[in-house]
Amino acid sequence: QLQFVESGGGLVQPGGSLRLSCAASGFRLNDYGIGWFRQAPGKEREGVSCISASGGSTIYADSVKGRFTISRDNAKNTVYLQMNSLKPEDTAVYYCAEHLGVIPTLSAADFASWGQGTQVTVSS
Repeated sequence: QLQFVESGGGLVQPGGSLRLSCAASGFRLNDYGIGWFRQAPGKEREGVSCISASGGSTIYADSVKGRFTISRDNAKNTVYLQMNSLKPEDTAVYYCAEHLGVIPTLSAADFASWGQGTQVTVSS
């Protein structure tokens, strides 16, 4: 099983920005598509974004389109989620995971090897 370590979460005011990192532990990230999910208290886990192994294909949830950007730096063995114009409804624990397919999707059933998550809180 692959292992990921998420970081970069924190408390930010509405309208602010954060960059989350998903680092691979003990393996090379080059061959894997990676997705970001989030889960707020009392809600189901929601797919946020996914990037293909090559980085050439991405997908975003409608709720974050135009505000979030997923990218990868295979030399640093890390996938990023740049989050701008944050809203209180973006508050959640954010997780990264391995995508099991080729074409990016946002269905949790298509992912495995979930990280431990990083808390993002958007509040004034």
